[in-house]
Amino acid sequence: MSESVLAFKDAAIYQGENLVLNNCTLRIEKGEFVYLIGKTGSGKSSFLKTLYGDIPLQKGEGQVVGFDLKQLKEKEIPFLRRRLGIVFQDFKLLIDRNVNDNLEFVLRATGIVDKKDIQSKIEEVLQKVGMQAKGFKFPHELSGGEQQRIAIARALLNDPELILADEPTGNLDPQTSKEVMEVLLEINKNGRTILMATHDYALLLKFPSKTLKCDDSRIFEVVQKEV
Repeated sequence: MSESVLAFKDAAIYQGENLVLNNCTLRIEKGEFVYLIGKTGSGKSSFLKTLYGDIPLQKGEGQVVGFDLKQLKEKEIPFLRRRLGIVFQDFKLLIDRNVNDNLEFVLRATGIVDKKDIQSKIEEVLQKVGMQAKGFKFPHELSGGEQQRIAIARALLNDPELILADEPTGNLDPQTSKEVMEVLLEINKNGRTILMATHDYALLLKFPSKTLKCDDSRIFEVVQKEV
């Protein structure tokens, strides 16, 4: 039997008082690669924020990586986020330190202090994104595509059960987008579950996969030809 890392049933997602998505019923199984599409303002970001505890789930049922979002307490949010990897459109790297120090900062924040363990983990994730020679570079010395690869490496540090990628190719040219996409697909092929929000429908055509759409205050699965 397949194992779901994310499941919602009759859930409603609010931004403050405003209903953003209603009657959300969906599942994402372990090992899937899933796109999340929809126009600006359709609820993609609100859905992702609900998954990592930034927006509380007020109505219906929702679980992600074993956490019950309806019952989620504030003190549990850091533990939820340690089981998720989050990749943002604008990289969110610390500009005052090099790549190795960016990654070390995250590891230390999650309680890993042994120097050998830190070095080993950094080497492992940089290898996975093809950036093993860039550890001593500062963010401003890297291209946009390279910075996004580092952001993906950072998302892998805690061996996440689910990677949430929010428009990870949004600031990149088509060729670089394709390269970043290939990195994500390779990570998925090695067993990671990925949910990727995107506006880039060309990627969906080039790399077809299961697709969820936010539209008309709902979130639902669509087949490729409807995209």
